[in-house]
Amino acid sequence: MDSVVADEFLEEVARIERRDALPPVAALHLPPAFTRGTREGEFCAIELEGGAIGLSYLLLGDTFDEMQAAQPGARIAGMPARELAGWYREADPVKRTLGFAAINAVSQHWFRQSGFAFDWATDSIGRLDPQPGERIGMVGLFGPLLDRIVAAGARLTVLELDPRKVGEFDGYRVTTDRLELAGCTKVLSTTTILLNDTLSSVLEACRDARWLALVGPGGGCLPDPLFARGVTLLGGTAIVDRDGFVAALARGEAWGGYARKYCIERDRYAGFGGS
Repeated sequence: MDSVVADEFLEEVARIERRDALPPVAALHLPPAFTRGTREGEFCAIELEGGAIGLSYLLLGDTFDEMQAAQPGARIAGMPARELAGWYREADPVKRTLGFAAINAVSQHWFRQSGFAFDWATDSIGRLDPQPGERIGMVGLFGPLLDRIVAAGARLTVLELDPRKVGEFDGYRVTTDRLELAGCTKVLSTTTILLNDTLSSVLEACRDARWLALVGPGGGCLPDPLFARGVTLLGGTAIVDRDGFVAALARGEAWGGYARKYCIERDRYAGFGGS
């Protein structure tokens, strides 16, 4: 993990705590083991006392299996939220995943306590608006967008970690070389780069982008450190029905009906101190 970025996220947590005492960790919510490799098994959740919930991606490397084996829920219940958030600095993937979920939970707690006005209406992905001849980059494949981008006449480059996905396809190319994102004026990325040690290198490769969006359920954090590094939009997910979400996750079922997607755009965001 980029220690500078991690420190900045954790400083945001500390600033929130200085404004008001943070509730402790209430629970870890994990999908059941049989969801391994499925959409229903992609995310775990940290819940704070009071109900704020932060999500974190589970399907990097062996994180899902290691989390299932460790079952750390009992150990972290009651832990100070800031202490658990500090695990985001750790190399251990289970600790890092839980730490990032805690950062997201603290951020969601602050959004709720401060009365932050989410933009529920803007479609984060829809803001991409591909145009003929544009060079567009994706970090992680957003499958539903492919036809739209290709049909618009834009040139699409997709960055993936898995070399088995590399190749030339109808209207787009897939590469593992982040340097091929240079020259892309619009880039859409999954929030997984906040966990897999690629954030700084990907953002550096996207230096030509005038529109740079990170989108996904893992984008529940305060956006300030990202906006300072050139990101222009953060698309996250807020859990709006705690009981429904927890029950669905525990059963290994889809939980999207208990959540809402939101969009935070840099040019409309006052910053932590001004929100």
